[in-house]
Amino acid sequence: QGQLVESGGGSAQAGRALKLSCVDSRSTATHQCMGWFRLAPGKGREGVAAITDDGNTNYEDSVKGRFTIAQDNGKNTLYLQMNSLKPEDTATYYCAATWDYGCKYDMLSEDKFGFWGRGTEVTVSS
Repeated sequence: QGQLVESGGGSAQAGRALKLSCVDSRSTATHQCMGWFRLAPGKGREGVAAITDDGNTNYEDSVKGRFTIAQDNGKNTLYLQMNSLKPEDTATYYCAATWDYGCKYDMLSEDKFGFWGRGTEVTVSS
């Protein structure tokens, strides 16, 4: 049974919005970093957005200004608000978390993250 559980994926037309959620079902402690990664067909997994326990954020260049990452520590939940969606945003999105303090120096590196959800699919049509 997984620890991180994503929800909120689905289909949307270009220009519309979707909001992803991720709940840590086992731990109530705050991770050093949590993030969203995506895997698109024919591509490697890439970091999309990440946030530290003290609220610093980092975004992949193609989503800056369109996506917003946020966390509710009281609910142990991570969010990704995705606005102005583009067909190239189509991918499986994974929630990830880590206790590794080093994540704060390389927030979008998947190597820093040890806990992963199973993913939720996002499909954007033109």
